[in-house]
Amino acid sequence: MEVLWRRCAGLDVHKDTVVACLRIQEGKEVGKEARRFSTMTQDLLALGDWLEEQRCTHVGMEATGVYWKPVWHMLEGRFELVLANAAHIRNVPGRKSDTNDASWIADLLAHGLIRSSFVPPEPILELRDLTRTRKQLRREIVAHTQRIQRVLEEANVKLDSVISDVVGASGRRILRALIGGQTDPEALAGLGSSRLECPRSTLVEALRGRVTPPITASCWGSSWGSASSWSAGWRSSTSRLRGLSSPFVKSWSD
Repeated sequence: MEVLWRRCAGLDVHKDTVVACLRIQEGKEVGKEARRFSTMTQDLLALGDWLEEQRCTHVGMEATGVYWKPVWHMLEGRFELVLANAAHIRNVPGRKSDTNDASWIADLLAHGLIRSSFVPPEPILELRDLTRTRKQLRREIVAHTQRIQRVLEEANVKLDSVISDVVGASGRRILRALIGGQTDPEALAGLGSSRLECPRSTLVEALRGRVTPPITASCWGSSWGSASSWSAGWRSSTSRLRGLSSPFVKSWSD
């Protein structure tokens, strides 16, 4: 079988270690050397230095969880990197070890048998991670808001029936007052914004419930603090997302 890359390496990446198998072919002779490195930054730099000393040109690795990412970033720009889908390079049955896996990856890479997965450039990777984080934060906000609504419903406080966003500005002021022990509907309604669509009288009636210390403790302990922190995180990630995406928005508009 034709050999495309005579000096290449396969990496078997784990959380704490990386096993590298260097494959060098001279004529028909194939030589291999395997070394184990930790995933600490200094050791990953040493891995790159060793491969450069051996004039390695291509490096292949499996997409193992998120563990491949720091290894990829440390070696990027120094070698032609190939990221393989684990399902596409499954080894033949037999004795399995880290060294054997690295050697198998090196053999497949040398013969051009690894279909490289797409790895976006750094700005796109950061943008993708941020959008995923923002989406997860939004889910958390919704979950905690629903818990707050259930606690209020138990107390017969119909806040979500008259305010569209219970954790909006007006809702947060009212909830803080409830948690602080304020139970007077008139005083609570006074904390609502004048821009609320519902009449003041309706808001007063919605806040006339059976609020007890256990109810307020439950509202705070299980959900209010979490909802507030998740909301702050979501707003922060949204602001950062706008900044990161602005170059791409500009290029699309051009």
